[in-house]
Amino acid sequence: MGLSLICMFLGPTLIYIAFSNQEKALYIPLLILSLLICGLAVYLAFIGLRTIMDSMFQQSSS
Repeated sequence: MGLSLICMFLGPTLIYIAFSNQEKALYIPLLILSLLICGLAVYLAFIGLRTIMDSMFQQSSS
């Protein structure tokens, strides 16, 4: 969940930086990287929430 939180702030920040520098040569790679980081944030959030929910509602095997 901590990595997800970092990615949730880093991704939109990089998107803002990419869109504010559209005339630069690294515009497209930075935009692709930032979109991948945003996707990673969503993925990590789902994995973290699933882990938390599994630990809370785990069935007892006895």
